Amino acid sequence: MKALLLREIKSFFGSPIGYLVIAIFLLLNGLFLWVFEGDFNILKSGFADLSPFFTLSPWILIFLIPAVTMRSFSDEKKQGTIELMLTKPLSIWEIVNGKFLGAFLLIVIAIIPTIIYVVVLSKFGNPEGNIDMGSTLGSYFGLLFLIASYTAIGIFTSTLSDNQIVAFIIAVFLCFVFYFGFEGMSGFMGSFGNTIASLGMDYHFKSMSRGVIDTRDIIYFISVTVLFLSATVYKLKSLKW
Repeated sequence: MKALLLREIKSFFGSPIGYLVIAIFLLLNGLFLWVFEGDFNILKSGFADLSPFFTLSPWILIFLIPAVTMRSFSDEKKQGTIELMLTKPLSIWEIVNGKFLGAFLLIVIAIIPTIIYVVVLSKFGNPEGNIDMGSTLGSYFGLLFLIASYTAIGIFTSTLSDNQIVAFIIAVFLCFVFYFGFEGMSGFMGSFGNTIASLGMDYHFKSMSRGVIDTRDIIYFISVTVLFLSATVYKLKSLKW
C-alpha cells in the first residue's frame, strides 16, 4: 500500500494537478477572506475570528476534492489498467486506502498554509493573542474529518464511471447532499427536523467548531468515511468477479 500511496502523491505533484489544487484553494480563500467585500471578509468583520474561513472552506472543498478524486479509478478503467491493478499482490482494501490517503494528504497539504491566518489574527488582535484557540483547533480538527468524508465519497464515485466528468458531478452532488442536504430538509420535517439535520455533515462540523470534541461527531465522520470506502471495495470486487 505504501508504494501505491507514494505513486499517487508523485502523480499529483509530477503534474500540475497538485500545485493547481493547492493554489486554487489558497487563492479562493485568500480573496474571499481578505480582499473581496462581503460577509466572509475578516478585516471588515472587526473580530479576530476564523469562523468565515471554516464557513467558506467546506463549500470550496465540495468542488475541489471531487476534482482531485474523479480520476482515481475512472482513469484506470478508461485506460484498461484497473484489471492489472487488481491482479497485483495487494488486497482491494489496500488499493482503495492507497488511493484515499493519496488524495487526502494532498488536500491536507493545501490546508497547512492557512495556519498563517491564525498567526496573523493572533498577532494583530486587540489585545494581542485575542483569538479563541479552542474553537479554532476544534474547527481544524472537524475540517480534517470533513475532508476525509468528502475524499471517500469522491473515491467511490470514481468507480461508477470511466468518464471523469460524470464521476466529478456525482461526487459534487453526494457531497452537497451529505453536507447541506439533510440540513435543508430538516426545515420541512417538523418535530423530526433535528434528527434529520443530525444526519448531515454540517450539523457535526458546526458542533466540532464550537471547540467541544464530542465522540458522536467523530463516530459520525468515521462512519461516513468507512461507509463509502466499503462501497468502493464492494464495487471493485464486483469488477474483479
